[in-house]
Amino acid sequence: MNKTKETFVFGFALFAGFFGAGNLILPPLLGFNSGADWWLVALGFITSATIIPLLAIFAHARLQGTMFDFGKKVSPLFSLIFCFCMYAITIALPCPRTAAVTHEMAIAPFFDTSALLTSIVYFVLAFIFVMNRNKALSILGKYLTPIIVLIVLAIIVVGVFSAETTMSPSSFELPIISGLLEGYQTYDAMAGMIMGGVVLVSINNSKNKLSFIEKRKMVAKSGLIAMTGLFVIYAGLITIGAFYNGQFDSGISRTNLLSGLATKTLGNVGSTFLSVLVALACFTTAVAIIVSIADFFKTYFKESQKAYLITTIICCLVGILVGQMQVKYIIDVALPALMFIYPLCIVLILLNVIPEKLASKLVFRGVVLTTFIFSIPDFLGFIINSTHLEYVKSVIPLASQNLGWILPALITFLVLNIKTFTTKATSN
Repeated sequence: MNKTKETFVFGFALFAGFFGAGNLILPPLLGFNSGADWWLVALGFITSATIIPLLAIFAHARLQGTMFDFGKKVSPLFSLIFCFCMYAITIALPCPRTAAVTHEMAIAPFFDTSALLTSIVYFVLAFIFVMNRNKALSILGKYLTPIIVLIVLAIIVVGVFSAETTMSPSSFELPIISGLLEGYQTYDAMAGMIMGGVVLVSINNSKNKLSFIEKRKMVAKSGLIAMTGLFVIYAGLITIGAFYNGQFDSGISRTNLLSGLATKTLGNVGSTFLSVLVALACFTTAVAIIVSIADFFKTYFKESQKAYLITTIICCLVGILVGQMQVKYIIDVALPALMFIYPLCIVLILLNVIPEKLASKLVFRGVVLTTFIFSIPDFLGFIINSTHLEYVKSVIPLASQNLGWILPALITFLVLNIKTFTTKATSN
């Protein structure tokens, strides 16, 4: 296989990895609530859901290691704790959410069964697939993703050209910020830090013996292909969500809105087909998540099959408990965790992308520590109501928009770099 063809293969595979079907329910409601400001919301959403993940792939192209390498300049202990936190959040939130989406989109509309039953059956099947690593999974992923993409693109194209031009007003005071924070819910920045390593393993296992520079270019181009696809789908779904925001009840749920848009554009058959395929794709995503986490702990405990089994059981049990809940509840519960982990993800990605002379160990440690400290009010703000906390957030710039870490992290970055260059100049 030549390098160009291989790059596209890896790009499509990376796109399939990012294309968690559960994420399709997020952009339409965002556009629905934004009305005429849909393009501002899209700008914010695209920043956190595609641009930052793309930079994560670029960082992998430079590091050519694993997720552990993102934080090793801070310290090996920090990097290990960070990896554990990333996997814990993944087990507890995006993985169970796939079961909840499956129930609301593919089971509840057709069968009068409980969400708990769906969740149990869903994760029992997931356990069987993970333990057997059935080849059917790769076949499902290979054929499902293109079919869903085609259906979603059909919904977008038909929706854009057939929708009414009148839109209800936006419900967002700061559309860009709302879109940016909603992009956290895709978990794509986290996925970028995990999936880039998978692409590198695939490249290293290929027959082509590539140099470091060639692998860097291939990873970067693969990431660009994947993120271009996500950009088109995310932006398109936000657009039609806005264009149809006068045709649905204001309190409509995310899953019902996506199904409703499919019905409006493709008819009842298209909506049903989409629901079933999304459910199957969600299952594929869940199994892939569990396999990747089980593999991590298997490797960490010296290729222990027992560790693989225990990790799989824990993932499935947590999935059953959380997956029976409503999608909206899982998304709301995720906010505190995302306010904690996402700022750290973003700064680690950016520090690993910029020139190395601007990202010394001192800069890494200072910026990461500052980000962590100034993210605490954002994190706590979703857990407790306190007048003291509100006062603290009123003092910190952008904290009222849950972005209080940005300016302190930027100032720390500039001050530490000035100090580093001044010290070097003095010593010379």
